[in-house]
Amino acid sequence: MIQTVTGKITEKELGICAAHEHLSIDLSRIKNDPDTILDDEKGVLGELNHFKNAGGQSMVELTNNGMGRDVQRLKRLSEKTGIHIITCTGFYKDPFIPEFARGWDRDQFAAHFINESNEGILDTGILPGVIGEVGTSLDEIKPIEKELIIGAGKAALETGLPVSTHTTLGTMGVTQVEMFFDLGLPKDQIIIGHQDLNSNKDEVLSVLKSGVYIGFDTIGKNNYRPDGERVEFLLDFIERGFHQQILLSADLTRKSHWKKHRGPGYDLVLRDFIPQLKFKGVTDEIINDLLIHNPANAFAVKERYNDEL
Repeated sequence: MIQTVTGKITEKELGICAAHEHLSIDLSRIKNDPDTILDDEKGVLGELNHFKNAGGQSMVELTNNGMGRDVQRLKRLSEKTGIHIITCTGFYKDPFIPEFARGWDRDQFAAHFINESNEGILDTGILPGVIGEVGTSLDEIKPIEKELIIGAGKAALETGLPVSTHTTLGTMGVTQVEMFFDLGLPKDQIIIGHQDLNSNKDEVLSVLKSGVYIGFDTIGKNNYRPDGERVEFLLDFIERGFHQQILLSADLTRKSHWKKHRGPGYDLVLRDFIPQLKFKGVTDEIINDLLIHNPANAFAVKERYNDEL
């Protein structure tokens, strides 16, 4: 089963899924940029309808506490659009971790994530379906980020929820995997994010060879890396047989990313990126893995852990 903001659904109900998005976010406390605030609920309804009209059926929303999480808004959006939305428990990375949690250790992080997973987020009764996005800095893991990552892994072991990570420009993915494996977290509960931003193919291949899922989840952000390079890497990974470990998304975090502000919109992957893959000869079967089967498997709650508690 998969936990959404409106309740549990089966893996087959998830359908075409954007695996890493933001519908309600506020990063302006740190970034001091009003463009990093998504607070237009009426506007996001229109943006979601573009996604739905392109064939989108589900979305994983990884805005956590400290990033502007609003799970009641997500529930309203899901009910109005019919799109399945998965929300999260977690904290982002330094310096976005809320002040009250900045001195926490791994056990305190784990306890908080477990409590939200079991009791619901605040007093809403809405349950998270993923722990994320928990992250690390560029080319380093700061002490508080180490405690955060380990705490997330410990919570995943107890709850059966998947962990979805942030890697700054794709770095430190290998180390994140090692930290989770050291805890005994199974590979099918681990999603290492933003690997399409890492131009070091050997590093990304090392993550893939570990058996975990990776996010090709900043599609369209050509200011960081051209989509042509993303396509080139992805075709190589598919040729090597890793297509059942890759998740796609666009990670929209700014007003300027929305169609109403002349941005690409949440339908970018379905409208532009998938046709590029088809033009290069990627089969419908593999595309269905990338868009449907991989997210369904990655975000399914691993009930066997709950059964053991």
